Amino acid sequence: MTTTFDKREEGFENQFAHDEELRFKAIARRNKMLGLWAAGLLGKSGADAEDFAKDVLLAEFDEGGDEAIVRKLVNDLAGKASEQQIRNQMNTLLAQAVEQVKQTG
Repeated sequence: MTTTFDKREEGFENQFAHDEELRFKAIARRNKMLGLWAAGLLGKSGADAEDFAKDVLLAEFDEGGDEAIVRKLVNDLAGKASEQQIRNQMNTLLAQAVEQVKQTG
C-alpha cells in the first residue's frame, strides 16, 4: 500500500534525477562552448576548433571538473586570456547553456 509520504518521496527522487540530468547536459554544453571560444582565441576554426573543444570536454572527465578545465585553458591560452577571463567566460556560458537546455528539454 502506497502512502502519501511514499508518493512525495518518489516525486522528490524523480525531480532530483531530472535536475541532475539537466545539470549534466548544461555543463557539457558549457564546456563545448568554452572550448569553441578558446579555439577562436587560438585562431582555430572548423574541425580544428571542434577537436579542441572535445579536448576541453575530455579534460573535465580525465582530470576532474572545472578546475581541470581552467588549468588546461590557462596553459593553452597563455598570453591570450587570463584565468579570471576564463572563469568569467565559464560563468557566462553556463548561464547560456542552462537556458538552452531548459528550452530543448
